[in-house]
Amino acid sequence: MPSPAEIIDMVASLQNDSAQTRYTDDACLPYLNMALDELQEIFEENNIPVTNEKSSVLVIPAGTTVIAFDTVPALPEDLIEIQKLWESSNGGDNWTPMNKVDFIPNYLTGVQLALFGVWAWMDNEIHVPAATGDVDLKLDYIKSIFPTPILMENIDQDLGVKFKNIKTYLGYATAALCSMFIGENETRAGALNGLAQVALERALNIPTKGAQAIMTRRRPFRASYKMRGVR
Repeated sequence: MPSPAEIIDMVASLQNDSAQTRYTDDACLPYLNMALDELQEIFEENNIPVTNEKSSVLVIPAGTTVIAFDTVPALPEDLIEIQKLWESSNGGDNWTPMNKVDFIPNYLTGVQLALFGVWAWMDNEIHVPAATGDVDLKLDYIKSIFPTPILMENIDQDLGVKFKNIKTYLGYATAALCSMFIGENETRAGALNGLAQVALERALNIPTKGAQAIMTRRRPFRASYKMRGVR
């Protein structure tokens, strides 16, 4: 699997600077982090299967009305967006889906129920009515899969299997950003953006076809990935 240093080596080569006299690790790493952040957003936007996750069981104490990232129990650290919530009586393993609402109804204020029934997402927190006893909760959610920012002390660390099919994209996308903002070469940046788009399409074709169980191709790319300056 690739390391950030190996991706930056590719970036320097694409700039005809294999010795990294200008396109050094220090100079290129911020742009690699930008490319990773944007790739994460693309994966989330297109519901790529590798971003889907199920949480472990969260045991919500009786009387609790808010579950957040800093409560006990806490929301998963890699949570980006909740797709569905499931609840069960504590230890019962009898899971039923909860209904999402914009706000917890006023008539449930001060009322304690056997199960929550409904939930609302406000201020990056799950809000529920109070329950008379402990309730088991599980989340189906979209997760963050890329650890950013990558720091200089981790420049030689293997990024792991989740980066297996995206090294080429990250090399081209990072090189395009470096061309634009370090080299100030818009023509080269456009050419590299075009190569990044093709590499991204290859990387996403396999999980997309697997999820759809068909062999057709899909182009879920925003305008920012269109080839510029290339004929």
